[in-house]
Amino acid sequence: MKRISVFCGSSTGASPLYSESAKQLGTQLAKEGLTLVYGGSKVGIMGVVANAALQAGGEVIGVIPKMLMEREIAHTGISELIVVNTMHERKAKMEELSDGFVVLPGGPGTMEEFFEVYTWAQLGEHRKPIGILNSNHYYDKLLTFFDHMVQEQFLKPEYQSMIIVKEDPKPLIEKFFTYDPPPLTKWITRQQT
Repeated sequence: MKRISVFCGSSTGASPLYSESAKQLGTQLAKEGLTLVYGGSKVGIMGVVANAALQAGGEVIGVIPKMLMEREIAHTGISELIVVNTMHERKAKMEELSDGFVVLPGGPGTMEEFFEVYTWAQLGEHRKPIGILNSNHYYDKLLTFFDHMVQEQFLKPEYQSMIIVKEDPKPLIEKFFTYDPPPLTKWITRQQT
């Protein structure tokens, strides 16, 4: 494990705890010798996590679409900034560069990035760990909804267990090093197709 993608908001959110968690995560990644891969912005908790990793001596790779680069929100002080054409290319590049994924608080874009890598894991497109850093209980309702998905048989329990959830970065990253993905199964049998 060498590089971890972090998906998070371009806002700092309503609580200072979100920025604090982002700082802790950036610092922890650097301490573990892991390169941070993120969306390349200098604003919101995206900028916070990148700055914390840099201040702790870590390497930071940003992947930013050209349209956001042109809005002058790119972080120019990071180790490497990769400019791509579209948001789709950004996600694909981040997945290609990374050995695991961490989700911090964010909005629809963060959710979309999370759900895409989560879906890819369920389909066997990758076998990389996915973690939610549940800062200030931000994701409690989403986790409850996952329980509902399992209850209603739209999500297998073993797929729910693919998501590592912690409130502190250190145990979250520690679980990444020992992650063992579950075997992939299907809801329907070949005879039902």
